[in-house]
Amino acid sequence: MKILITGFDPFGGESVNPAFEAVKLLPDTIAGAQIIKQEVPTEFGRAGEVLEAAMNASKPDVVICIGQAGGRSAITPEKVGINIMDGRIPDNAGYQPVDVTIREDGETAYFTSLPVKAMVQKMKDAGIPAALSYTAGSYVCNYLMYTLLYLIDKKFPGVRGGFIHVPYAMEQVVNKPLGTPSMDLHQIARGLEKAVEAIVESDSDIAVNMGTTH
Repeated sequence: MKILITGFDPFGGESVNPAFEAVKLLPDTIAGAQIIKQEVPTEFGRAGEVLEAAMNASKPDVVICIGQAGGRSAITPEKVGINIMDGRIPDNAGYQPVDVTIREDGETAYFTSLPVKAMVQKMKDAGIPAALSYTAGSYVCNYLMYTLLYLIDKKFPGVRGGFIHVPYAMEQVVNKPLGTPSMDLHQIARGLEKAVEAIVESDSDIAVNMGTTH
């Protein structure tokens, strides 16, 4: 099995992005699967182009995109990507869309094909804070998740794909308000490794309740 894992470059005034920093710490083989690592720009449009080029080049069986969700206290696999771009801040190219459709010929939303509940459970069993998320936001993370699932639907049948959000790295919160959640980069990488193990081991997801009330 070949797994392509992407991570974003820094954005929003940060000097690092824990997404790709954690990806770089991953071993080249996890549970027998070959791991291919790819940095993507935090830019609407170009992030999708880099992703598609990497998929064409590596021909993966699975694609996992990783992004930073500052303020979250756990590693959160995402359930769904929605067909909208609405930037709270400009991307790294200065583009700040407002209510823009990502793909005119795409579905309103796409659900991940990864066993996200099994991934959450595997991380929690390893003592790593994890939870299932039902919103990837409306910034470049959601854009890339939606684009990945669109590409799988239109061009890469048989590929499984999805998105995982990770917290701030500890060094990012030194000058942030007291109580801002963070996680050690090595713990983030360990969590991602456990998530990959769950993907390799699981053809289908586990049937457990991980719903939310808000």
